[in-house]
Amino acid sequence: MNKRSLLGVLGALLLLPLLLSGCGESVSEEGAQGSRVGVLLVSHGSHSKNWRDMLVDVEHSVRDRITADGRVAEVRTAFMEYTEPSISTQMRAFDEAGFDEVIVVPLFLTVSSHSLDDIPTILGMKADPKVMAKLAEEEIELYRPEARVTLTPMLDFSSLLKKNLLRRTQALAGETEDTGVVLVAYGDASYNQQWEALVGDIGRYLKLKAGIDTVAYSWCGHLVDYSPEPTLRAIEQVLELEDRAAVLPVLVAVDPDFQDEIIGTAVAQSSDHSRVLYAGDAILPDAGLNDWVVEIVRKSLDGGA
Repeated sequence: MNKRSLLGVLGALLLLPLLLSGCGESVSEEGAQGSRVGVLLVSHGSHSKNWRDMLVDVEHSVRDRITADGRVAEVRTAFMEYTEPSISTQMRAFDEAGFDEVIVVPLFLTVSSHSLDDIPTILGMKADPKVMAKLAEEEIELYRPEARVTLTPMLDFSSLLKKNLLRRTQALAGETEDTGVVLVAYGDASYNQQWEALVGDIGRYLKLKAGIDTVAYSWCGHLVDYSPEPTLRAIEQVLELEDRAAVLPVLVAVDPDFQDEIIGTAVAQSSDHSRVLYAGDAILPDAGLNDWVVEIVRKSLDGGA
């Protein structure tokens, strides 16, 4: 064998490990592209089946669109408290099915102790002893998943809440002249400033788009001990200034404990409930919310959420 042939053989032998290494990298890249991604829609939870069904309907409405391009393999719903399937139950199921990543979409209006403290703690992303003790007292299971978790922004990240309240106000009141609006939201003691900003932004939007001159708001959650009194006071304030008061729940879904017992009681106890417009509705159902869920998942997949 001449010198040139010998060098050619040696060169081929030296190149072989690099070729094998290149094949290995190709397999690795294919594995990364084939990773299993799931989506978990998380909401607060309620004893009301009607409330839960409205949230499950969101999952049914978005599942085919989210999984259409093959990047997401499964969409599930979880409730933070009161009922199953819980966040821990669903995350355990994703782990058992071999999912590599789960995109968690909190269907919450804005920042709250639930969205910033409870949910990340349940998912093992935070470890505040006080929060952990509170969750244990409420018998909410904590679960640190094997899958990588990505948390998306909440509903106030876009303009959909403003558009939702505008549509519902116009449907309820028709002609908005001489009509004021009462916005009734859950509220949060720890993040009161953010909740006031939320309803304030919605109020300004209604004034601009619907010509509403008078907007009042009230809380109906644990911040006010689930009392109808704050809502009743807000209604009376509007009736002093306008011919009619349109009462709009800024709540994700319909729960009789809120729409009937709390807000409905305030409407019935008003000084002239014949001047009060109230449908006992909620943000859901809303095709715009479904579109937002699909879009926020896509942005997360693309690294933009």
